[in-house]
Amino acid sequence: MGRFDFSGLWVPLVTPFRGGRVDEAAMRRLVRHLGEQGVRGFVVCGSTGEAASLSHVEQLAVLDAVLSECRGRPVLMGLAGTQLDEMLGRLRDITQRDVAGVLISAPYYLRPSQAGLIVHFQALADASTVPVVLYDVPSRTGVAMALPTLLELAAHPNIQAIKDCGGDAEQTRALIADGRLAVLAGDDDNIFATLCMGGAGAIAASAHLLPEHFVSMVSALRADRLADARRLYHALTPLTHALFAEPNPSVFKALLAQQGWMLNELRAPHTPATAEGTRRALAALADAQRQLAG
Repeated sequence: MGRFDFSGLWVPLVTPFRGGRVDEAAMRRLVRHLGEQGVRGFVVCGSTGEAASLSHVEQLAVLDAVLSECRGRPVLMGLAGTQLDEMLGRLRDITQRDVAGVLISAPYYLRPSQAGLIVHFQALADASTVPVVLYDVPSRTGVAMALPTLLELAAHPNIQAIKDCGGDAEQTRALIADGRLAVLAGDDDNIFATLCMGGAGAIAASAHLLPEHFVSMVSALRADRLADARRLYHALTPLTHALFAEPNPSVFKALLAQQGWMLNELRAPHTPATAEGTRRALAALADAQRQLAG
């Protein structure tokens, strides 16, 4: 298996619902729209996609809807769980489809040792026919992946990238300096810093809104056009903060519903954004649009 180019701006997609079911038509419309704005690719069934609230059958239906409309743009599929055998079975179903890779998080709740994390990820990477992207997100899994663990996993030829939500700038720098993993900013606030250090790109939920400007920011950073990138970063960051002010993806869905892309419907235990949270995000969006038009 060769190396895949993970660079650029990826969008971790929300999952639209209608009457409690996945709204595949809305999913396809959103993918078509974002693709037209120049995003590099899509991430399906991550935390923004409410994957933990979807059955495996539903997750595959979402993936199939995205693949039907991605028009050649690469797609990463999220894979999370605690039972390795069950995850290996789901991995086989996923890799029968035309995915560019799988985004795999540490086992949640169990809080395994670093040695256990290595065994877990190596087993999945051994079984996968597509590249593996590590997802380091201790705020959700309850376990942080230490730098020596990540460097050992980087030696596996099938582990090629990381969605970096670890919150450790020095670890991010060390992974970029090591050079074996493509480092993708996973916290939207860290896109600017990660790309300035030499990161490959970002997986940014904020890019559901004003996607063309997030694409431009990542492109400007990769081309060393720092003045352009700074202008975009400062215009977009208040919007990012407003979008994440309430549990993800409630505010995203509220604004996307306002724009007509889907219903403002989430699956329990998620609840819709508050009126105040929606108002603040709409104001931040309008302010960003004014700045970017100037």
